[in-house]
Formats: sequence, structure tokens, C-alpha cells
Amino acid sequence: MRKASWIIAGLAVASGAAAALAQDRARLPAECRQEIVKLCGSDRSHMRSCLAEKRGELSSTCQQSLRERIQQRQGDAGRSGLAARQTGAEEIAYGGDPLQRLDFYAANAKQPAPLVLFVHGGGWKRGDKNNATGQFKAPHYNGQGYHFASINYRLVPNATVEQQAADVAGAVAKLIAEADQRRIDRRRIVLMGHSAGAHLVALVGTDPQYLRAAGLSYRDIAGVIPLDGAAYNVPDQMDENARLMGDTYQQAFGTDPDRQKALSPTFHAAAPNAPAFLILHVQRRDGTEQSRSLAAALRKAGTTASVQGFEGRGMKGHAEINRQLGDPDYPATPVVDDWLKQLFG
Repeated sequence: MRKASWIIAGLAVASGAAAALAQDRARLPAECRQEIVKLCGSDRSHMRSCLAEKRGELSSTCQQSLRERIQQRQGDAGRSGLAARQTGAEEIAYGGDPLQRLDFYAANAKQPAPLVLFVHGGGWKRGDKNNATGQFKAPHYNGQGYHFASINYRLVPNATVEQQAADVAGAVAKLIAEADQRRIDRRRIVLMGHSAGAHLVALVGTDPQYLRAAGLSYRDIAGVIPLDGAAYNVPDQMDENARLMGDTYQQAFGTDPDRQKALSPTFHAAAPNAPAFLILHVQRRDGTEQSRSLAAALRKAGTTASVQGFEGRGMKGHAEINRQLGDPDYPATPVVDDWLKQLFG
């Protein structure tokens, strides 16, 4: 029973429905469970990435069983996310593509208020603001007196990572253009992202070309909060995780070493950068090492950078920091709150 729940939870994270599926305890057919364990092993820390890469090697019957589980849980998560948007958010287009949309949760503010803009994860090729934002962030940051936004962006392979970073900058530009009517304090905007979204906000925060192309600069960004990303140094990440995530990384970053470096926030950290970074990670070796290396590179350039780790191992911890952030009982929540209060004054 426990092994079956690992399998489902691992696939759920790979499919962008971690919050809904991580607690699933339903059993897959025994034959399907055996197939998955034979293909991926029983180590839950590797289950997500293995299933993301190799589920096409499973029998058609097992794939169908997995799809049914995912569709059921994604439906629940999607309905939950849609309900939240209908009751608390306005959907805004920031470009012509159907994925260039954001949900804006306005704070109850009479004066211009800070904005926290969130970028979801999903391996650069999946994920959605309706089911990958987490249930706590919007109400929590609104309760702190901040506006909150969560964006969708174009996905690989129909878009490049460069275009995704441009989408992040474009979403910021859209909200800044409407700052007066939405009572946004344009000098107090923070980018936050999880997983692939952590990579994207770190890239926008270290390579000024994306903001520049959107008519902005680092004067328009007060800080960046990457949540348990790991591709801050793309070549190193691709080398370390070639067996488990090689196809995903190659699809996103290609095979050209120069392009891989150009998409690496750590290689851009020599300045200019966004003014301040709070880099959070759980207990994953690659995430820990890459978070510390990015912070060190930023500090060397004179940029304020804090890095802090939290409990939670493997992909379970990776999903949890996104799902639980904003919950007052989750340890990272007060850390982020204190940092934002100091940053925003």
C-alpha cells in the first residue's frame, strides 16, 4: 500500500498535480505497480523524475490506469483552483498567446501596496497557475497587505526557455503598466517561483536582457525568491542528473554549451542583478548545492543574497515547500514574511 502511494504521488508531481495527488492512497492494479517498480525502482526520491521520463515504456493498460488517477486528481485541483480564482482573483492577459495569462489577487489596500508575483514549476513543459500555485499563498500575502499574482507562461516544446523568461518579464510589465489603477507600488515588486519557476525568476533576476526587452530594469524589481530550484547552473545540473532528467533538461536547454551557460543564473550573477535574493531549498543534494552556489556568486558580485534550507527530502519535500508556503505553521512562511517586511520597509 505504501509503495503504491509513492508511485501515484511521484507521477502526480511530474504531472503538475502534486498538491492533489501527494495524499492519494488508492491502489493501482498490482500488475501496474510491479511494472513501475521494475522500471523505476522503489526509491520515492527518484520516482517523479523516472515516471516523467519513462512512463511511455509502461504497458498501455498501466498507462491508462495512471492517466485515470491523474485526470481524477487534476480535475479536483483544477476545480479548486478555478473556484479560488472566481472568488478572489481577476484573470488578466499579458500577451496574445492563450497561456500568457495571470491571476491577480488584489490586497484590500487604499494606498499602493507591494506585489508578490509567483511563477509555477513543471519542468518547463507542464504546470498551470490553477493547480501549481498552492492554496495558501494568495490569502496569506493578501493578509499581509500585499497584492499577489500567479502567472501562466508558454511551455516547452512550443516555446523556448528564453521565451518563458520573456513571459515573466512581460507579466511584470503588464502589471506595472496598470499599477495606478490596481494600486500597485511599482517599486516594491518581488518575483517568486518554484522549481522550474525558481529557475525562471532567478534568470530574470540576473540577466537584465529580459526586463530590458519589456521596457523595464532592475529598478522595477525589489527582490527575488526562488523556491527549491536546481538548474541555476544548467551544465552542472545536466551532468549530475543526466540519467533521471536528461530528456527534460535537453528538451529545455538543448545541447549547445554556450546556450546552457546563457540560461544559467549563476553565470549571470556577476551583476547587474535584482537588488536582493532569498533562496530557499529543501534537503535535496542538487537543490542544496545549486542554491548555495548561486547565493555565493551573487554575494561575490555585491548583491544581497540569503540562502536557507528546510526539512523535507526528495521530491516529497520539493512539492511540500510549494504546497505549504503561506501556511503559518510551515517553517518557511515566517522566514519569507520577515524578509519581505524588511525589504518592503
